[in-house]
Amino acid sequence: MEIKWTILGLAIYTAMTLYAGAAILFAVRVRRVAWAVYGLGFAAAAAGWGLRWVEAGHVPLQNLFEVFLTLGALMFPITLFGRRFLGVGLEWGDAVIGLKVLIPAGLVFGAEPRMLPPALQSSLFVPHVTAYMVAYVVMWKAMFSAFGVLVLGGERRLRAERDTHVMVRLGFPLLTLGLVLGAVWGKIAWGDYWNWDPKELWSLVSWLIFLGYFHFRYQYGKKYPRANASLVLTGTAAIYLTLLWVNLARLFAGGLHSYAS
Repeated sequence: MEIKWTILGLAIYTAMTLYAGAAILFAVRVRRVAWAVYGLGFAAAAAGWGLRWVEAGHVPLQNLFEVFLTLGALMFPITLFGRRFLGVGLEWGDAVIGLKVLIPAGLVFGAEPRMLPPALQSSLFVPHVTAYMVAYVVMWKAMFSAFGVLVLGGERRLRAERDTHVMVRLGFPLLTLGLVLGAVWGKIAWGDYWNWDPKELWSLVSWLIFLGYFHFRYQYGKKYPRANASLVLTGTAAIYLTLLWVNLARLFAGGLHSYAS
């Protein structure tokens, strides 16, 4: 565990506390107060993200500390977009995700700023990683709805199935964009569009699982809602493997993406 006795650490811990409070308030349906607390949590996370940018001298997307900090700052805007434009709720779940992704930033990974390695000094760095970060948050939001499909019944299950599909439809093009930009960047940086690097491989696996979800749903519609939801949960599990295990496992320490660990 690595406690951060800095202003950046204070911003992260404040955001974590407020996200936890917002999740509880949403769960007990004190919605006005919950939105206010959630918004304050976002302000703290965004302040920490901006401070990190100033400290590091680059957009904070280089390593796992910065990635999880970014994910924590993205959660509130995704929640707001989902509610206002897509009619997708489950805000308590979003607040839980926000808390969960800030825990590694606040308590696990070191916050020492680093220079960008040559491989990341590209105009594709920010759009490639940002596409994936937004896609991951959207798919995690779909994950909570997919759990609802498995455990709920009646109209509530139908609503959860609808919300899951809406979020996956939003997240899949972003996963595709991240994959395509990564291939173009790989050609520029390493001379090939594809190298079967572990992170590339698991990114492709995640994408293929969600492609399989669309194919299965196109074939059978809503006839097998639990099967649809299970495919979404499998896809989000692959995303977790892509983000964490591939970066941390010693087995893959020599991969082309090992600088992100």
